[in-house]
Amino acid sequence: MAYQVLARKWRPRSFETLVGQEHVVRALTHALSTGRLHHAYLFTGTRGVGKTTISRILAKSLNCETGVTATPCGECEACRAIDADRFPDYVEMDAASNRGVDDMAALLDKAVYAPVAGRYKVYMIDEVHMLTGHAFNAMLKTLEEPPEHVKFILATTDPQKIPVTVLSRCLQFNLKQMPQGHIVDHLARLLDAEGVPFEPAALRHLARGANGSMRDALSLLDQAIAHGAGKVEEGGVQDMLGTVGDDHLHELLQALAAGNASGLLAVADAMQARSLSFGAALQALASLLQRIALIQFAPGAVADEAERVALAPHAQAFDPEFLQLAYQIAIHGRDELPLAPDEYAGFTMTLLRLLAFRPDDGAGTGSPPAGGGGRAGLARPVPAIQPGSPSAPPSPAPPMLRVASAPEPRPAAVRPEVLAPVARAEAVEVPPWEDLPPEASPNAAVLPVARQPAVAPPAPAPSPAVITPIPTGGFPAAEWRALIQRLGLGGLVRELAQHCEVLSLQDGCLSLRLAEAHRHLLQMNRGALEKLQAELSDHFGQPLRVHVEVGEVLSETPAEQARAEKVARHAEAVAALEQDPFVQELIERFDATLLEESVKPL
Repeated sequence: MAYQVLARKWRPRSFETLVGQEHVVRALTHALSTGRLHHAYLFTGTRGVGKTTISRILAKSLNCETGVTATPCGECEACRAIDADRFPDYVEMDAASNRGVDDMAALLDKAVYAPVAGRYKVYMIDEVHMLTGHAFNAMLKTLEEPPEHVKFILATTDPQKIPVTVLSRCLQFNLKQMPQGHIVDHLARLLDAEGVPFEPAALRHLARGANGSMRDALSLLDQAIAHGAGKVEEGGVQDMLGTVGDDHLHELLQALAAGNASGLLAVADAMQARSLSFGAALQALASLLQRIALIQFAPGAVADEAERVALAPHAQAFDPEFLQLAYQIAIHGRDELPLAPDEYAGFTMTLLRLLAFRPDDGAGTGSPPAGGGGRAGLARPVPAIQPGSPSAPPSPAPPMLRVASAPEPRPAAVRPEVLAPVARAEAVEVPPWEDLPPEASPNAAVLPVARQPAVAPPAPAPSPAVITPIPTGGFPAAEWRALIQRLGLGGLVRELAQHCEVLSLQDGCLSLRLAEAHRHLLQMNRGALEKLQAELSDHFGQPLRVHVEVGEVLSETPAEQARAEKVARHAEAVAALEQDPFVQELIERFDATLLEESVKPL
């Protein structure tokens, strides 16, 4: 007997064996059981999701010799004839090749005659959207009021091209794409029945390559069995599909967490040696980053326990905000591959972009990327003290010790009585967190400061300057905004700082207030608050706690001030254009209109 491909051999022959379309099966089963049968059905969905299969099962249910039933016997002459595609009262018509009005007229002429062997004549029109407008018009009347012995089943991959007059005459069922888990389970059962050895990881690659189509998955499985000489192994499937293995992706993430540029390029070179698709690699990397983000925010959403265990180290190694940025870099890098000099250059540039935008602490260790590729403005080096100088400590300073530097020059906009840098202090001692008084506000977020060991000074140091509490009426944001610009804050740290107003700076604690509308900046970006505290501690030359409370902001924040300046600059630019003689001449001569939203101030 000739070999029969798996997609045909294992086509479901009953609703019980149909995979992944439970919502359609439920509706059709109830209709068949209660006798509430419509005269026209429309099945929509992408390729290989079961449109033709459901049509054949429905035809068997209508014509089974046991009667109209949701569970056709599969053994009677009608059921076997429909499965063998030789039942005279079941007609499948391909609208792509029979799309004219004459073809439709010939079909409708035959429809008026009684069935030859069955209970109903069932006409299945595949890719019905390919019919011409005249053909649709020719079938409208019959589709609305067909003979009692006729049932129409329409199938399409593009329902938007079907006239609404046809849609209104049909019961429409949208068939969804097959979930990868369903495809893997179905392929595993099929291979067990076929007696073909397989590796579960190989089936996951096949399911991913099928893109939700069960027929594509079975075709790929046929190819994988032939490629593996009767076995389905992960390595062979990867070579066949040209996909990137999980080992390459994990190596990329490990090198990225360590800030190892050489490791990233080594993985890219290994992929190029195997002629793997860099576009598919970036797609797989984006998918992996999405699953890692799921583990960070909703671990229960990842059903596979083995996958959760494998991705847990990456979820701990990366900040949530960096994962969001890395995901965007990966998908944009894939889109930009056609614009790159070659795919290898585009892929490596995307990896280096991930490294360049990686926070200074990467996995939270504080180590910059290898090769000095750390992000500017995130890590401030502690000023070095020359050996033998009067300020040099007698022994190496502990890792948590901060040595104050000389005060930096102040911008003119900063009021010295409000935000003055602390004078040079040779010794700093901050009480441990448990000794600090608790904060009363339930919306407050305060970060602790580790105990700093004291350094014996050769001479008394001047007392640190103290910022007094801001009056209840608030104060202009110029000083706080100037300090933010001076620190060179960036990214999420800058966003948080710009939406806060300063309340006070005293006793080693900077109190800020954040508006309720921006509470998410505090809740979702805990790391940003820690970095802001570190930057301010470096600036003032002493360990500093940052206290942020959520409430009504009484003064103008730096973000609001910048937005107001932007609006003012835009208004000035529009006014300047409206007064320009050349623009006035264009408006007068051509009855033109100046689109204000298109004006970009310099």
